[in-house]
Amino acid sequence: MNTFNFGLVPSLLTPFKDGKIDYPTLEKLIELNIQQQVDGLAIPTHIGESVSITGIERKELFQFAVQTAKGRIPIIGNVSEAGTDLACDLARAAHDAGVSALYACVPYYWTPPESMLLEHFTKIGKAGQLPFFVYNSPEEMSGVKVSTNLAMNLIRDLPEFAGIIDMSLDWQYMIAVISEAKRIKPSFQLVTGTEYMISAKAIGATGLLSPLANVAPKLVRELYDVCMQEQFQAAYDLQVDAAFLYRLFNQYGISGLKVISQHLGRDLGTPRVPLDQLNSEQVAALLKEWQSCKSVTSEHHGWGV
Repeated sequence: MNTFNFGLVPSLLTPFKDGKIDYPTLEKLIELNIQQQVDGLAIPTHIGESVSITGIERKELFQFAVQTAKGRIPIIGNVSEAGTDLACDLARAAHDAGVSALYACVPYYWTPPESMLLEHFTKIGKAGQLPFFVYNSPEEMSGVKVSTNLAMNLIRDLPEFAGIIDMSLDWQYMIAVISEAKRIKPSFQLVTGTEYMISAKAIGATGLLSPLANVAPKLVRELYDVCMQEQFQAAYDLQVDAAFLYRLFNQYGISGLKVISQHLGRDLGTPRVPLDQLNSEQVAALLKEWQSCKSVTSEHHGWGV
């Protein structure tokens, strides 16, 4: 099993046309991200509507992304599922497609005890035989949390376990998990799933799974790079704008990201049902807020860099 350093990885939106995955547009989107010098791409993520994409489509997406990237950047496969066997099947398919790493959240819908979470993640990691990250997002997952104790047991039982992607914004938790994990496994990686990079880097995070990179890649890249150099004062204004955009899209969701993408000259279609589309008043309000953010004025439009 190869080592894998997460870095700055956009949580890629999935383009749709007439209800189907729009592969020509996805190809352009992958090429654009390669031009922007991201450190990898995660496909298909929750921001990419993975829960509305069939298992067959997810396997096709793994293959398409790897074939399009042609080794220029690593592809990280999201293999989250409600059932362990379903997730293991996706993990094997992702491995066979040539992805570089995997991640999974706790099982959808269920609230299993920690012992079963350990079994769930261990089986997925062994099935994929790739560096494996566990995605911690209690707010999305009915309060089910990847505890520090669970992380320690995964280090013990699963050599493929590479780290945690944390969405919780629980800084006390993040400090506890990274300090305990690195004591046992120095290569353990803490990846933040939000763009609050000053706090995350100060705690010890080294990677970022970024939804905002879909629409503000220049801002996110600059914020990430400055924080990795621990130049936190220089990062302050960038962080303020990134935090503003984080809150904005927390309000408007995937539909909002797709509206702004279209505003930037990159039409990715509308979300799949049951996600709704923004009405004209919501679009106008979103655009007004977006345009009030100073950093986005330098973001490029269209498909070229």
